[in-house]
This record gives sequence, C-alpha cells and structure tokens, in this order.
Amino acid sequence: MLDADVPPGAGDVPALLRELHRQLSLEAFGAARLRFRHYPLADWLMHQSLSFGTDADDSRAALVRRLRDRRGPQTPEALPSGGDAVSIVSQVLLWLVRRAVPGVVFRAAVSGRVPVLGRHYNWFMRQQYLAPRQSVTFLGFAERLTAGWRDGEQPDQVNKLLLHAFLEDLRQAYRRRPWRPSDWRRTAYPALLLDHVAPGNVGGELVRLIGDVRTETGRNDPLLIVASGGQPPPDLPEPHPLTEADEAYDEWAEALPEMRRLRRPATWLVALRPDETDTGPPSRGGLRPFSAPDPPWWSRRFLPAALCLVLVAALGVWVASRWGPGCHPSLTGQVSVEVAASGECVGYSDSAAQVFNNDPGQDRLRTVQRRIFAQNRAAEEVWQRSDKRRPFLTLVYLGTLTGNRTRADEESYVSEREELEGMATAQYALLKESAGADGAALLRIVVANGGRQMIYADRAVAMLAELARDDPTVLGVVGLVESRTSTARALRELNQVGLPVLAPTLSADKMDANSRLYLQISAANKDQVKLVDAYAQQVLKVDEAHVFYTTLEGSSLTEDLYVGTLVDGLRQRFGTRITRLDEWRTGQRLTDECGYPGLLFYAGRWSEFDGFLRALRECGGNPPRHLVADDSANRYMANPGLRAAAPGNLPVTYVSKASLATCAALRAAQDRRDDDARASFLSWIQADDLLDPPRCRPGSEEQVGERVSLAYDAAMMLVRAVESLAARLHHADPRQRWEPDSVNPVGVHAEVLRQNAGQGYPGVAGLIRFTPDSGEPVDKRLALMRVEQVPDVARAPVEVFRCGVADASSPAACGPA
Repeated sequence: MLDADVPPGAGDVPALLRELHRQLSLEAFGAARLRFRHYPLADWLMHQSLSFGTDADDSRAALVRRLRDRRGPQTPEALPSGGDAVSIVSQVLLWLVRRAVPGVVFRAAVSGRVPVLGRHYNWFMRQQYLAPRQSVTFLGFAERLTAGWRDGEQPDQVNKLLLHAFLEDLRQAYRRRPWRPSDWRRTAYPALLLDHVAPGNVGGELVRLIGDVRTETGRNDPLLIVASGGQPPPDLPEPHPLTEADEAYDEWAEALPEMRRLRRPATWLVALRPDETDTGPPSRGGLRPFSAPDPPWWSRRFLPAALCLVLVAALGVWVASRWGPGCHPSLTGQVSVEVAASGECVGYSDSAAQVFNNDPGQDRLRTVQRRIFAQNRAAEEVWQRSDKRRPFLTLVYLGTLTGNRTRADEESYVSEREELEGMATAQYALLKESAGADGAALLRIVVANGGRQMIYADRAVAMLAELARDDPTVLGVVGLVESRTSTARALRELNQVGLPVLAPTLSADKMDANSRLYLQISAANKDQVKLVDAYAQQVLKVDEAHVFYTTLEGSSLTEDLYVGTLVDGLRQRFGTRITRLDEWRTGQRLTDECGYPGLLFYAGRWSEFDGFLRALRECGGNPPRHLVADDSANRYMANPGLRAAAPGNLPVTYVSKASLATCAALRAAQDRRDDDARASFLSWIQADDLLDPPRCRPGSEEQVGERVSLAYDAAMMLVRAVESLAARLHHADPRQRWEPDSVNPVGVHAEVLRQNAGQGYPGVAGLIRFTPDSGEPVDKRLALMRVEQVPDVARAPVEVFRCGVADASSPAACGPA
C-alpha cells in the first residue's frame, strides 16, 4: 500500500517503484516471496556513477568490475607457495581457474551469444525502450542508464523501462510451468493500493505510465492497482457505482481488445464511484470476506516430497532387481545383469566388473572368468596395435553359472568351468599368434548366465539380442550346458535373433530342430545308446539290463530332454532286454542290485550319481558286476570331494565325449609329431599363464577335464570360419582394416558348414562332420572310460571301448580300445 501524497525518497516514479519492490519482496502474504531480477538490475544501474573525465575504456572496465562484484564479490587470493613442484603447479592451476572462470562466464553472459547464460541481460537488449540496439552490447546500454550518462535520455522512456522491467519480473513470477508445481501455488495476483492519486502527482504519473507500458508492449501482467483520489484523470470513462463493480468489470473486459488496438488513454482503467450516502468506511461486519483460492492438490508442498519418496522407492525396487550380492551392473565394459526372483544374477559380462557366482567353494569358476576378462583387454590392445587389421570377433558363453546347492568345499560348476577354460584356451592361442599375422583372428568372450537349469535363459537371451544389435562383432554363442526344454526355448529365441549356437556337450536327440543355426560338437544320445549296446554285447557278453534314471527336483522326463531322449533310446534299442526301468530318487535303497550280473546302467544326472553310489555301498563285498553310467557322470568324476565318499570296491565305467583329449592321448599325439592340433592344445593347457592349475604337466595329477577340449573345438570352429571369410574379403589388400560389419552371424554359420562339407574339422576331441540338413555330428568319437576305484582320484581313467572316428583316416566301427 502506497500513499501518493507522502511518497518515499524524492517523490518520483523510481522512488515509488523502489518502495513497491521492497513491500512485494517481503514474505508476508501467505506465499513464497516474489523474486525480481530485471528491475533490481535496472535500478542498480541508475544509481551507478561513472566519471566523465576518465577514458571510455576505463569507464567500461569500472562498470564491468562493478557488475561482476554485484553477481558475487571475489575474495582476493594470494598465489600459492610452498610444497613440492607438483603441489605448487596444481595450486597455481587451481588459482588460475578460480580467477579466470568467473570472468569468462560473466563475459559470456553479458555478450548475449550464449543462449542459456545471461537471459536477464539479453532481455534488456530485446525490449523496446531507450532504443537498446543503438548500444550494440548490453554493457553499452548499461552505461547509458548510469547517473550522468542518462541525462541525455527522455525521462519518460527511462521510467517506462523501469516499469517494464518491474512488470516483467511479475510476469515471470506468475508463469505457470508444468514442471514447477510452486508456480501453481500462486492463486491470487498482487494488488497495489494507491491512495490520494491525482493527475499532477506521482501516483497519477505511475498509473499513466503503467497503462502506456501495457499498451505499447502488448503484454499482460498480474499487477492489480486500486487507486483512490478525489480528482479523476482526464479521458476517464463514466464512473460506475461501486455496487455495480462486477458489471463494470465485465463491460471493461469485453471492450479491452478494441481499446488496446485503438491505444485509448484510459484503456486499463475501470472507474468506480462510491455511493453518495457512504460518509465513512463500512463496518467490519459489512465487508464481504474474500481469500485466495486453494492451489491445486498436485501443487501442494507435500507432493514433491511424496514424489521423491515414490521415486526413491521405485529406484530401490529397480536397483534391488539388478543389484545384489555378486550382481553388479557397471558403466564400464559390456555388463547387463539383473537379479532374478530366485536371487540369481542373470545377464552377461565381458569385464571383471561383474564376475558370476560368489558362492563359497567356486573359486576356480571365478578365476577362469577373470582370466577371460583379462584376455579380453589384451585382445583389444593387440587389435588396436595391429591398426585394426586382424579380424576381431566376439563369442558369448551362455551357461548355468548360479543356483546349485553346494558345500563350501565342493566345486559344483565343473562343467561350466571346464567349458570356460576351453574358450579361454582358444582365446589364449589366438593371442600367441605372431604380431604380423594380419589374417589371424582375435577373440573377445562375453560370459552370460541363464540361471539354474537355464530357467532364466529367455531373459539372458533378450539381453544378448540387444548386445548383438549394438555390437556387430558378436557372431555366435557357445555353451548351453544342459539339454532341457528351457534350453530348447533359448535355442529358438537365439535362432530368431540370428545367432549361431555351437554346443560343446548337448546331446539330447533332435536338439537341432529348435534352430537352423545350431551345431552340436558332441555325439547325440542315439550314438551313446549304440555305444553302450555294443559294449554290453561285445565286451560284457550280457543280454539283460537294469536302467535307473534321475531328474532333478522340480524336473521330469518331459522337461529334461537329455534324460528323456536317453531313456527313450534305451527302450527302443534294448527292447525286452531291459528287465527293469525305474526312476531312482535320493534315499531309495538298491539292495536288489547287489551282485546283479547284467548291465546296470545309470541314465540320470550327475548330481544324483553320488547318492546312487552311496546306495550301492550297502552291497558291501557283493556289488553289481557291471555298473555303466552315462556321460553326465563326467561331472561327478571331475569332483574329488564327491568321489572320496564312494565305495572303493565298485568299478565304474562311464561315457566320455572327449577321450581323445585326455592327458595320455594328448602326450601320445605330441610324441607322434603328426597331430599339430592336439600337440598345440597340450602346450597351451600346460602354460603357466592360462589355466589354474596348468594341466597334463609331467608328474602332475591334474587332468585336462572332459569339456575343455569340446569348448575349445567349438570356439575354434567359429574362429576359423571368420578367418576364412576375412581372407576372401581381404584378398586384394591383405593389410586392409577389418570392418566388423563385413560379416554376419548367419554367414559365419554357413562358412562353418562349408568348411566341414569335405574332410570335416580336425578337432582336438575328434573329427567333426555335419550333413547339410542336420546340426548333429556324424560318427563323432565316443568312448567308455573305466575307473577301478572311484575314490582314487590320482589314477587316470582307462579307455575300454570306443565308437566313431578320431580323424579322417580312422574307421567308424565300434570296438575295444
């Protein structure tokens, strides 16, 4: 509220505005105080005095210095001293930054060239009063507003600039932006009560100038002025009785557009006349009460806090679904993981930022992952040093890396660890190629986890699909570990993505029906059944068989494709020779099998084989005569902790898919000097800087592992196919840079089949050949290995029978070793 008869200061418009600014800046009206940026700057400039006797540049510099100090005065800092050279240099640099950066930011702000900085400075150059364009820059315009320099300007224009800046601040304070709920809490416009207004005093001048600014700028503002006085201004329309205020407002609002267009002097005035009978202020009870409307519910102050809580809770849920013990999404490397409902970490990683499985006893699984990730970095560095001329490809290992129940002293992921070791060996061999071998590929490996029994393989595949879309070097998948319906579903999804799959150990019949890009390294179950049948007839000379099978908890023959197709194959081939076919469950006694003279065949999963052998311990000195197990028992035989509890008088014969890659077989190939593939493989796995511990060293009991060679063969088949494609692409220019987009996964799969169409691929674990219409290998080597005393882990198993070919020149017939 202002009294025009007793104005503060000198009684002019600037003084009146200064008092109005002071009152409106108070936080005393039930809402956040109004913030002004343009008006205080204009008013401050009008109070600055620049000397006329100084050089123009000095005058400009003084104004710049004052403007910078107004933004925030700088505390003088002394140059740093003391300390060592590095400390002094760093302190000097910090001192320079503190001195230089504010000046640079200020210059950018007042220049008007940076859109975000200095918007209130730019506003002065865009508004219309005092012809700002004549000054070119804001600093020149600011000089014209200072004391003395503005004497040459029209006072009316100066006052209008002040009013325009004042009203602009009100406009901005009352803008309603969707992203700022506080704007919507202002539901009442500011009102100025101006008393004793007359045409000749400062109050009348203020009312006139506000009307002129509104009309000339064409912009609305939220300020409501209630002016009272005894003498009406000129050109005032006929006053309305105070009791007809609502009707007067409606008439004015309807006529406003036309009056603004015609620039009428009284455009913004509504004249009201008090009732002649009113001789004093109305009684307090006669006043009509009014208050500001309530703000919208969504602009209340509690809402930002509530939204923050909701966002934090949602973020917590999101983080909990991706972060957990042993599950760490990372911004470095290619890592995409999430925590599944079972608590397992599902996804993929190519760096040590995420190593799968933090269970006790699984140190070797973690160690081989870290080795792979270290070799990933080495492969990247070698590729960069080769000027990117060497072919570079990425293979994904997809397996079951979490979810098994295990003891602290038990390694529960032997198969997965061995397959990763095989891929690490292939990666290592490629890194050892000559630096000048531009045609030798380099391999990066991404490790992916599909969860226990591959039940989360679909989620892992979805992540890998995004990876393959973003990274053209991804050319295939190796692994999958177990033949289950979840694995078959993952194969179908990978087929839709267009990624070839090379499975080192999957052997369920007709797995290739799930993907036209699927290739199997190991022989199918039908070949395993043929091997067992031939062994029973040719060596054991028995005509009767008992078959026990197992499936894991929560699984069945329908879901477990490996056990299901194996049991079906045994039924079809043995027929009536199978006199007992039962599912064995943990705790079931097997005393009926004591002394059994026929073939006792275990057709289940390795995880129950320990319990199966414990049940046969009851036979004492009368064990079954011929216990034979499927190839899943390999995982049990590779676990010394489990073997220690087995009966010592029960020999076990089991199926092996990699009998040609045992330490004895590899040493024999090395001694013959005619098998470079196996000799090279032996040298790699004996190296100090690859596997932990190294394998097949003289005097060492550490065996190579059933699946190492199979995974090595799978990876190297894809690598050789890429190298072949690269040789043809770079035939004209061998030193041409490698372009990852020049090959695609489907083309690599076709090249693998083309290479295998003739003599086949000479794998470490045996010759690999495919027919054009099948992903199952033809006549792949299978063998039966025998262990006389299961607890004796120091003695290597002995090959007793075999089927399939070792190389292109060997026969495929079955027979004793």
